[in-house]
Amino acid sequence: MTGDDAVEAKAAALLATVRETGPVAVAYSGGADSALVVAAGVRALGTGGVLAVTGVSESLAAGELTAARAVAEALGVTHVAAPTQELSSPGYQANSRDRCYFCTSEVLDTIAAVAREHGFEQVATGTNADDAVDPFRPGIRAGRERAILTPLRDTGLGKADVRAVSRLWGLSTWDKPATPCLASRIRYGIPVTGQRLARVDRAEKAVRAALDRAGLWSVHLRVRDLGDTVRVELDAATVPAASGLVALTEAVARAGFGAAPVEVDGFASGRLDHERPQDLG
Repeated sequence: MTGDDAVEAKAAALLATVRETGPVAVAYSGGADSALVVAAGVRALGTGGVLAVTGVSESLAAGELTAARAVAEALGVTHVAAPTQELSSPGYQANSRDRCYFCTSEVLDTIAAVAREHGFEQVATGTNADDAVDPFRPGIRAGRERAILTPLRDTGLGKADVRAVSRLWGLSTWDKPATPCLASRIRYGIPVTGQRLARVDRAEKAVRAALDRAGLWSVHLRVRDLGDTVRVELDAATVPAASGLVALTEAVARAGFGAAPVEVDGFASGRLDHERPQDLG
């Protein structure tokens, strides 16, 4: 079987899974994974057989809702932006290593309620096969407790498969970098607040603008709130030039971090999962 044949086979298997599932509301962030589930729903069930629901709160990075809405519109599905209240959860605010469980619980409960209002009894997420074996995914437990469907995981599609099938189907999200919630930028042990989320969001936009003015580019960009310091993570090739960029440091300071020392380093997905939490004692 050639590479193209393998991708076609995976796409066919995903469609069969979704077709068997029937009408479904998708917890839709606009990222590659959830967009593929929505697209599969359209292909297997028609536009009326799938509902895309995006949880909207202070933890959603600027521009992500607009981008998600555009993809849903291109697919021809109904898209609902549903306000979520994870910041009202003490477990989420505390920002321990199970923060994602509390966030996902709130988001899924909200999406399930919206789904029922629109006549959908089933909810699916974009959890893929790689996520299922990642030890730092407490949100998966929240989905399992609620009998949330995971067609990508059930079909055995990992991240590379998601991108390959998305490209096959011509989805604009096929190479979209992962954009996890803004809380994932805050070191464990530091309480999550609306103010901290907002300044991380402002800082990432400001750093991107500073890089653009300097003629620099980085596919990945994270501003990590480490408490007393800030780490800006970029593609490794961009780090040397960006490290000496005064405008970058100034952008972070103006975004709300003030005089906090700024380190520029290489991007690593889920890096805070492997670092020691802030000791608040």
